[in-house]
Amino acid sequence: MATINNNLLTYQKGSEKKQSIVFIHGFPFDHKMWDLQIDRFKENYNCFTYDIRGLGKSPAGDGQFTIENFVDDLFGLIEEFKLIHPVLCGLSMGGYIALRAIERDEEKFKALILCDTKSEADNNAGKINRANAIKEINNSGAEKFAENFVQKCFAERFINNNKKEYEEVVSRAKASVPAGLKGCLLAMAARTDTTSYLPQIKVPVLVLCGEEDKLTTPAVMKAMADKINGSEFHVVPEAGHVTPVENPEFFNAKLEKFLSTL
Repeated sequence: MATINNNLLTYQKGSEKKQSIVFIHGFPFDHKMWDLQIDRFKENYNCFTYDIRGLGKSPAGDGQFTIENFVDDLFGLIEEFKLIHPVLCGLSMGGYIALRAIERDEEKFKALILCDTKSEADNNAGKINRANAIKEINNSGAEKFAENFVQKCFAERFINNNKKEYEEVVSRAKASVPAGLKGCLLAMAARTDTTSYLPQIKVPVLVLCGEEDKLTTPAVMKAMADKINGSEFHVVPEAGHVTPVENPEFFNAKLEKFLSTL
């Protein structure tokens, strides 16, 4: 474990001599959402996860975040560990960070994996939803907000059939500090649109979307994938917005096949 930029707790498992993969979690989760991927790939890859600033155990500071800050943190991790062309894998907000990182400096990376995310910036309705979420945190508290939000991320079947795993995810999300949650919401509301860069991406790209994802639907992600030359797109069955947790067997199999081609 290491601290980057004084605010980013990072975790590493695997061999330094192997191809590196950096996994970026979604909102309002933490690095542990990738546990089942780390367990699968740590023998053959150099796996990195981290808690995005303000989430998990990374401190929130003043809570004034931007996606640019998050990309700076990612680049700081790459520099600290001297990673040469890592594979970048981001889910939801992690995907926003990954897309902007690729747009800023694609030559740093070997490949890109986008999970349950989109390239478009928030429209006016989306910005209002973020503002209402901040209001909910202010009025009802971080725990209530996190509990309500996480429920929207998972397919109902997973919640019903995997109560222990689901409650563990909810518990960790509820531990988030209000400043961290609100800072991430502001960063997402203010993020730039990366759609125009999609046709310019040259690294191999894998796109994965949950069959029952209501936040970034398969139709939305398929349209994004179609703009990326040569990208590979798969719908993850029996999964909502948190595909690596909800259907790790399918998810990991697609990652393994994709990584084997690099």
